[in-house]
Amino acid sequence: MPTTEVILTEQIHNLGVEADIVKVKTGFARNFLLPSGKALEVTPATLRRINILKAKRAEREAKELNDSQELARKINKVKIEMELETGETGKSFGSITAADIAEKLKAALGGIEIDRHKIHIDRPIKESGKHEVVIKLHHDITATIEITVSAKGAAEAAAAAEQADEERKEAGGYKAKAKAKHKAPAKE
Repeated sequence: MPTTEVILTEQIHNLGVEADIVKVKTGFARNFLLPSGKALEVTPATLRRINILKAKRAEREAKELNDSQELARKINKVKIEMELETGETGKSFGSITAADIAEKLKAALGGIEIDRHKIHIDRPIKESGKHEVVIKLHHDITATIEITVSAKGAAEAAAAAEQADEERKEAGGYKAKAKAKHKAPAKE
């Protein structure tokens, strides 16, 4: 397939960032990148313009870095408490995932959303206690959050299990009485 070189004017996922000169398929450049203004053809005039794009890129990266540092300071101050459903034996019924942590962080930070893919946990949390979770905000900046997990429902689960056993016993007794009523009388 024929390829062509273009200069990107903005960041494009899996392709590059502004001021990058990249090789793409001719049809992609002609039908999408050039008409939408996301890229420019490589000509002597556009090569001179590349310095403007590099300045724009440096400005964007500096802003992202500052925003990430400020967000990291906010996140490092936050302590999250979560409850994990457990049974009477202490075994958990579920786990705390990166999506759960992202949801709690959004509430704690006043609506600032953190992408769940930036939250790095080795495996979902299934034990109560204190856990430290790392959040990678930028390739240079990480934040650490402390999560306190407490067991919820150990006593409640035991009471619910007892109540369910009683209901089953009552239902079983009712069925036995119903069967006795419906039995045909013995022939004499």
